[in-house]
Amino acid sequence: MPGFDLQLLLHGQYHEWLVAGLTIACALPLAIVVALLRLSPWRPLRWLGATYVEGIRNVPLIAHLLFWYFGAPELLPDAWKERLYAGSYEFVAAAIGLTLYAAAFMAENIRSGIRAIPAVQFEAARALGLGFIPAMRRVVLPQALRVTVPPLLSQVIILWNDTSVATVIGVGEMMYQAARVESAAFHSVEAFAFVTAAYLAGSLALTAVAAWIHRRWPVRTL
Repeated sequence: MPGFDLQLLLHGQYHEWLVAGLTIACALPLAIVVALLRLSPWRPLRWLGATYVEGIRNVPLIAHLLFWYFGAPELLPDAWKERLYAGSYEFVAAAIGLTLYAAAFMAENIRSGIRAIPAVQFEAARALGLGFIPAMRRVVLPQALRVTVPPLLSQVIILWNDTSVATVIGVGEMMYQAARVESAAFHSVEAFAFVTAAYLAGSLALTAVAAWIHRRWPVRTL
């Protein structure tokens, strides 16, 4: 059994392969929109938001990724499809799938946070002449996001770890790159130890950022 060679991962092409796999999708803006749809005073918009959340959350992530990589391009003209697959479409498909999937869960966290804010604040904002969106943006959402920091952090960490699933469509994320290193150099211990440390470091960093945000902008209670 070869010794643990850390230098293999710190220099050369193998290092570049692994670091190139550090990707994560950002789903927070979409989640806020979906949460507002679910709380909209107009029934069609509430129905649209609920359909999105339930339709996305009840399908496995791997099915989303496979659909966006293999299924969605089949709905396009042949010329567009060839252009997609000629580029780095696997990364685009993974980003779309991960973003849509995570946003469905984050939207429910944000909706719960909005409901935790006393209704009188929203009513007071409306009494001052603000519409639904301005009242949410200026009064309710800033407070709701403070309340939802812990659950949103959990979803971000889950999203960070879920990027490993993207290897099924050939995305060069960390698990994919680690497998390449293991196949090319037979240093499986170094490769997968690096991946484990990277995921752990990312999760701990996100936890530290969330703790700092919570201390810097604590939740205010009436």
